[in-house]
Amino acid sequence: MKTKDIKELHTKSKEELKKMLSEAKNALFSLHLDHKQLKLKNTRSLSVRRKEIAQIASILQGKEIVNG
Repeated sequence: MKTKDIKELHTKSKEELKKMLSEAKNALFSLHLDHKQLKLKNTRSLSVRRKEIAQIASILQGKEIVNG
């Protein structure tokens, strides 16, 4: 993700972040299936998606700690 995209994540609500997180996890699951079936040509997309999930989860956790 670009810095601009990460800054936009900080402005989103917890519900939006939770929805984005679940969508990203589903997308990662489908990427794993494609990789196992040898359909995935760009294997770097797996690590990019994992990083995205980690960034969203970190921001979400920070919001939950601050707001209680």
